[in-house]
Amino acid sequence: MILEGLEGKTVFITGGTGFVGTALIERILRTLPNTDVVLLIRGGRRSSPEARFQREILKNNCFDSLRDRIGSKEFDALVQERIRVVSGDVSKDGLGLSDKDLAILGECDIAIHSAATVSFDAPLDSAVEVNLLGPSRVAKTFNDAPSSRENRHFIAVSTAYVAGSRRGDAPEISLANNPLYPDVNWRAEVDAARQLRDEIERKSRDPKNLEEFQRRSRREVGSAGVAILAERCEKLRKEWVRTKMVELGRARASSLGWPDAYAYSKALGEIALSEAVLDIGVSVVRPSIIESSLIQPFPGWIRGFRMAEPIIISFAKGLLKEFPGVPEGVIDVIPVDLVVSAILAVAAKGADERTNYYHVASGSVNPLRYESLVNMVRDYFQQNPLYDDKGQPISLPKWSSPGRSKVQNEVNRAAKVLGVLEDVSSLLPLRGSRLNFTKDLESKRLEVERALTYVELYGSYAECEANYLVDHLDALKTHLSDTDLEYFNFDPRQVVWSEFVSKVHLPSVVEHSRVKTHPEKTSTSSKRRSERQLRSILTDEPRLVAFDLENTVIAANVVDSFAYLATRRLKGSEKVALVASLLAEAPSLLSLDRKDRGEFLRYFYRRYENAESELLKEDSWSLLNEYLLTKAFPDAIWRVRQHRRLGHKTVLITGALDFVVRPLEPLFDEIVSAEMTEFDNGTLTGQVPGTPPIGEARAEILSQLARKYGLSDDQTIAYADGTSDLPMLERAGTAVCVNPEVKLLNIARRRGWRIENWSRAKGASSIYLPIAKVNQ
Repeated sequence: MILEGLEGKTVFITGGTGFVGTALIERILRTLPNTDVVLLIRGGRRSSPEARFQREILKNNCFDSLRDRIGSKEFDALVQERIRVVSGDVSKDGLGLSDKDLAILGECDIAIHSAATVSFDAPLDSAVEVNLLGPSRVAKTFNDAPSSRENRHFIAVSTAYVAGSRRGDAPEISLANNPLYPDVNWRAEVDAARQLRDEIERKSRDPKNLEEFQRRSRREVGSAGVAILAERCEKLRKEWVRTKMVELGRARASSLGWPDAYAYSKALGEIALSEAVLDIGVSVVRPSIIESSLIQPFPGWIRGFRMAEPIIISFAKGLLKEFPGVPEGVIDVIPVDLVVSAILAVAAKGADERTNYYHVASGSVNPLRYESLVNMVRDYFQQNPLYDDKGQPISLPKWSSPGRSKVQNEVNRAAKVLGVLEDVSSLLPLRGSRLNFTKDLESKRLEVERALTYVELYGSYAECEANYLVDHLDALKTHLSDTDLEYFNFDPRQVVWSEFVSKVHLPSVVEHSRVKTHPEKTSTSSKRRSERQLRSILTDEPRLVAFDLENTVIAANVVDSFAYLATRRLKGSEKVALVASLLAEAPSLLSLDRKDRGEFLRYFYRRYENAESELLKEDSWSLLNEYLLTKAFPDAIWRVRQHRRLGHKTVLITGALDFVVRPLEPLFDEIVSAEMTEFDNGTLTGQVPGTPPIGEARAEILSQLARKYGLSDDQTIAYADGTSDLPMLERAGTAVCVNPEVKLLNIARRRGWRIENWSRAKGASSIYLPIAKVNQ
């Protein structure tokens, strides 16, 4: 039936970059030689629809077996011959199609709409625009496209969970004919979602909220400069808006009996589709929880984490001590290749005068009990354990079915404790290797928070007691030929759950989750990764390498330098008094530095007013020999020399004054520093004209120097220690964080930047504020 029914047909597909869509395209290419495909793909900000097709669809391993069987050239030719890509967006009326692409749509016999916002925590307005309005929008555009084709057929891929949090049998009927369906006006829901978005956007700009976003920005990135603080502040505002819209979606869905905004919007989307005035036939396919493939394109194929995987991995890693579910309950799972087979069978059968609904679900005919699933998972990970950072196998607790609320409470308490510990650690005046313990705190907190999110999102599905009937699906199977059954068998009874879970699904989940499956200590794998990073840094290709000074090349700062220079020509009691005043002022200076590096430097440098310029230049050599060299990091000096030996251009970019760093000129190709103006009598004014080389200015200097040497930003490397250096680190092609403060350390870990902990030479001075030894 399927081969004959789709012979010579052209199929229009939305959602091709998704899980079901990708599998659908592969199956048509591989098994239906006389069926062509038209794909609707939205262009990205930096990529065309065709580029996304090549990158996000064809490069997926779903196509590997077909490509290997016929050869790469033949595969490319096959794709070129049978697949066309049109640019469009399901969130726009008319799909945003050009006249040319609308004509191509008119040549299609069948439209399969699988595009959706599949996230269970989607913002309310996003779910409404795509999941609610999408099906009727695509159907109407397909219906209205001028066409000479007959018996055109629109297929909407929905979800079995449109039935809501009901108990008992869920028949394959229209929701409009279901007496349990709440009386909801979908048009009013669309208007309300859009109005709520506008309202939340206005609230996000309330002065109190903006002040809070600013406070959090400063807390996270410190004195990173106005541009980065503003960028972070705006990001926090958008995150706040999204969180509020997610909360509104959950609340609205729950109030109407749906587990989340996904099921709520999909259900209303079906109602909107049923009310659309169309001349084409319509079918609706409702899969349950779609998981990895049973057989095609190969056992265990999966694209991205689905619903169950995050909970399974959290349990295997010891983050969830319990599974949030009812032991005797059924978790309705269906392999993706069975869903694809059912969709193609519906397409081949054709449409009836009335809309047909098909559940593609297992629970009513081949139930997988929750307790059985948990036991399979537990047995699998006992035999194939995951390993912790110390190379020890993670032991699994015994399941006792405490219920979702108890699991949520336990995980929530753990997340709060870890959050408090992380906040306390951020206040400690520590750097570099002394902060190694914070890595475990942050990673554990993030993992626990993710586990909590999974429980909150998916717990309601684990407790669902609906029984999705498959009468229409069974009736459809009677039309299949023997050949159809070989390539398109969608009967859920064929799945042997013990085999599928243990030998197909879980191995695939583990492979895609990037977890430790061998007793190798993290230090070993981290060492290999560090070696790869270092090789990419110490390359023989042209590079511009920029170094910060303080806590990157030397463990000293502008206060240290001033203390030395100021006491060099003072008497004993005057020296002590000056150092004592600096120590007393240290807390306020530190606070100002953390708030705004530029303001701090201007304020502090006024102390040089009326100092004799020539004497300071002379004393700077003593400063270098008697103090700075004792505070230097040997690894830093060696790294600069390594770069120069490789032919790299090296530059020191620092907010320190020029006469302080002038003795370091032989070490670097260039030095960019702060310069202070002088009075006519040769004394300093205490003022630094222009912008000191810090923050955003430092990033611009890096780019200017790169262009000077004929290089791009991508060919630059930056070494720095604090959040005030973030603009330069972000601008550089490669960022290296040296002895980073805690805020920068957390950022570096999240972004995968290289982290180096450099120490002073053994026996080096531990004096905080130096007093010059010689009085001249």
